[in-house]
Amino acid sequence: MVYIEVTNFNEVNRMEENDLQLIRKLIAKNRELKELWDEHLDYEQKLDQLNRRRYLSTEEEIKRKELQKLKLKGKDRIAEILRGHREA
Repeated sequence: MVYIEVTNFNEVNRMEENDLQLIRKLIAKNRELKELWDEHLDYEQKLDQLNRRRYLSTEEEIKRKELQKLKLKGKDRIAEILRGHREA
């Protein structure tokens, strides 16, 4: 059995349960999906830390925007992988 560690339950709320079930099913077999999911959770954690701060320096704001872009890019790729498995 494969477990997906979700440290931020808000993230679970943003993803459809069907997507999470498919990720759980595929993650053991698909190295790219596993790496993308791990990165996604890492980006989410880092963004949460930055978003909790009342003020961000210019460098922190740039880092936050960079993390948002990376997270979105990874999430788009995850969606592509899941779409490919649904259509197969």
